[in-house]
Amino acid sequence: MEPRIWLIGGPTASGKTAISLRLAGEIGGEIINADSIQLYRDLTILSARPTPEEMAQAPHHLFGVADGAEAWSVGRWLRAALPIIAAIRDRGRPAILVGGTGLYFRGLTHGLAEIPNAPPQVREQASAAFDTLGEAAFRDELAQVDPAAAARIASGDRQRLVRAWEVYLATGQALSDLQSATTSPLAAEDWRGLVVDPPREALYGRCDARLAAMFAAGALDEVSALLARDLDPALPVMKALGLREITAWRAGQMNREAALAAAQQETRRYAKRQATWFRNQTPDWPRVTETEPEAQWRQFLARSAP
Repeated sequence: MEPRIWLIGGPTASGKTAISLRLAGEIGGEIINADSIQLYRDLTILSARPTPEEMAQAPHHLFGVADGAEAWSVGRWLRAALPIIAAIRDRGRPAILVGGTGLYFRGLTHGLAEIPNAPPQVREQASAAFDTLGEAAFRDELAQVDPAAAARIASGDRQRLVRAWEVYLATGQALSDLQSATTSPLAAEDWRGLVVDPPREALYGRCDARLAAMFAAGALDEVSALLARDLDPALPVMKALGLREITAWRAGQMNREAALAAAQQETRRYAKRQATWFRNQTPDWPRVTETEPEAQWRQFLARSAP
């Protein structure tokens, strides 16, 4: 276990937290959050943030540090994470980055391009084009100038599709080309990546159980407190899994059972998209495919051996 930086990714509810805690205890590591929603202090339950008892087992960083009114980007996370990694190294300890936000890991291992912000009129033009054409035709148009982005961006991800188009309109260059002209912030020999990727049905069962536990633990009260802040619905925190369904339940648009079932279904879909992303973007990272924690740990040890 010689690397000084561990990257542990995978879909939600796959078992990443348990492995990272076990690893931290074994090697004296410090854990850094690589999940875009666990950044926000407003959502402890709904983001599945580690419990106080879990966080007491090892130093934790970038969990619950952002206010919901802030919109953290990949770049902002990277600018926050890199000094923490350096400080952990200066203390002579390994850093363990764990989470399901694949773009955070990509930023660490491939670098992050400095993409200029498009002028407001260009953003409006790109957004209007999407609304006029619809996703399928808009994606076809994008494929003419940035085929890599058109193929890479997930179905239903309006924000990233529009962003790719507005970058082209503003710069005359494909977003994918700008992103590829980067260097990794981490030296290749300093890090090792691993994906926790249990069988699909087992993963779905874990997603369902986690949502049920969230509902029982007070997710409704947590969402009510967030909604009372009257934040911009476009903010990242407002897109947390389960928030839309709990909001509908709170408004009387569906009952608790229907809200739970809908949130479980959406979480399963999201977990599938995450698993697909890691499969496509990190094909050379070893996989932990077991389901139970002890079996996962044994497989982690076997797969992470040099």
